[in-house]
Amino acid sequence: MNRSKVWLFLLVVLVSTSTVTVSIWADQVADKSGVTIRQVKPQTVLYTIYRGDYDKAGQAIGSLYALAIQKQIWPSGSLHFAYLNNPKHVSSEHWLTEIRIPVKEEALKHAGTFGEMTDVKKLPATTVAVAAKPAGQADSGPIYVRLDTWIFKHGYAGIGGPCEKFLAKTATGDYARMKSEIMIPVTRISADD
Repeated sequence: MNRSKVWLFLLVVLVSTSTVTVSIWADQVADKSGVTIRQVKPQTVLYTIYRGDYDKAGQAIGSLYALAIQKQIWPSGSLHFAYLNNPKHVSSEHWLTEIRIPVKEEALKHAGTFGEMTDVKKLPATTVAVAAKPAGQADSGPIYVRLDTWIFKHGYAGIGGPCEKFLAKTATGDYARMKSEIMIPVTRISADD
């Protein structure tokens, strides 16, 4: 083989190797998205349906905790918001949120006694895709995009509305300062990864 053919061969091998390496690196970056799949156990919650801007939910949250104390239903976990409609499709005065406080299963004896929009219920076990919202991030939109992209790419489909579990700085009332986990219920539709 002459020198020019050897160089051409080596160049083709180098380009092919680089392309494969870049492709592998891109997949590894995607896998480091911070999205995980988690099995959530059945859970009993005291909840209320809140209508309005998320930033103004403080009174509804306080009232729900006050009701829990009054009825001697002791919280057993972090506050959750289950988002019942998409804020991009309706104005903020029509946003619907199920505010949930995890409680012990014995609270089910109170089911049906709190009125029209507040009650106790048991949530079934579910599989969720989870991504963290760090403290200091005010806009969770990019997290939802990352979650949706990951879910689709990894052979899952969303089967319910998103839920957010607040982990820290909830007393501040400032969403940007709160650390949370955003969860979307999913089901596996493809074994391909």
